[in-house]
Amino acid sequence: MNLPNFHARMRGLSLIELMIAMVIGTILMLGIIQVFSSSRAAYQLSEGVARVQENGRFAMDYLQRDIRMAGHFGCVNDQAMMREDPATLRTTFAATAHPALDFRISIQGYEAEDSEPGDNDVSLTAGTVGFTPALPAQYAAQMVDAVAGSDVIVLRYLAPEGVPVSNIGGTAAQPVFQFESTRWNVLQSGVGNPGIFGVGDCMGATVFQAQAVTPAAGSITLGSTPNNTVALSQVFTAGQAMVYRAESAVYYIATNASGGRSLYRLRFLYAPNAANPTVNKEELVEGVENMQILYGQDRELDSARPPTGYIDRQYTAEQIESAAPTAIAEAWRRVGAVQIGLVASSPERASAQQANDDHKLNSLGVTFAPPADGRFRSVYQTTIALRNRLYGN
Repeated sequence: MNLPNFHARMRGLSLIELMIAMVIGTILMLGIIQVFSSSRAAYQLSEGVARVQENGRFAMDYLQRDIRMAGHFGCVNDQAMMREDPATLRTTFAATAHPALDFRISIQGYEAEDSEPGDNDVSLTAGTVGFTPALPAQYAAQMVDAVAGSDVIVLRYLAPEGVPVSNIGGTAAQPVFQFESTRWNVLQSGVGNPGIFGVGDCMGATVFQAQAVTPAAGSITLGSTPNNTVALSQVFTAGQAMVYRAESAVYYIATNASGGRSLYRLRFLYAPNAANPTVNKEELVEGVENMQILYGQDRELDSARPPTGYIDRQYTAEQIESAAPTAIAEAWRRVGAVQIGLVASSPERASAQQANDDHKLNSLGVTFAPPADGRFRSVYQTTIALRNRLYGN
């Protein structure tokens, strides 16, 4: 056996060779980590952008759909009905009833304090919750989780679909409106036991609370209920009138169960003959942190004259009510367009970079100071024409 050659073949790596291999391996690992980190950051950012776009789109869709219904009271809108003397848009409710039943005003807003156009560095995480005009106590009790600096909008209208009144029985004080029973689901439109309805034709409309509803027989009885304090004074004709479910809703931004912010809707639902409403609090879209609203008023504000159809002024809710303190309902009836601005954020951290003074968020003239939490944020704005307030209807 040739021992010297055997030992030569068994010789290992030198220390220098080992160190060189370790350096090369370390460089390769650092490169792989860098590629992984960059890919992860790009994924988080793209995921955050996608979620923000999705949330903003859904939130706008909800708002646009309901805001466009403002002023709908059947064949003729509320502007035309209220210009008649006497007015032909009526309710059976007392003036002191729950604000959800104030169908004289189809659209109404509440301006968040310290968030008017021109305000800068408005916080998205802190501040005192307050509104001008002040929220009615019945709304405030349901909105204890509302966030500071975000506006509120209230909508009241008749649902888009109604059913023809086939017969009117009963008495003048207690009429019974009959309809095709197979179309009861049209009147329900997702509400299990509706009790507030509107009956209307091309001469007028009356919103009332049903004393009793019999879906199988296709009948709605208007009689003595806890909220009907005014008798039905309009005369309707079977075959010409339609009956609709009435809707009363409040949109606002509130803190959700996970500590984030979402777009919420309160729906005030009265069952037949019920004294108080059932309040459905619906979380519609998560990741919506702020809502700013401006209202476009018609050029003509005189209640004795018809609207011109020209919307040439944009006001906050506070400005609309302060300009006409004695004719608030009429001032709101002259609103023909609504501008909405939403600040939407990603649910998770999306970027290590934070917004600086050159890239602050601006929504309808309000500049925000986003928190340094790494979430992606974007502003979505739109203008919504109130189709039931368009000139000529």
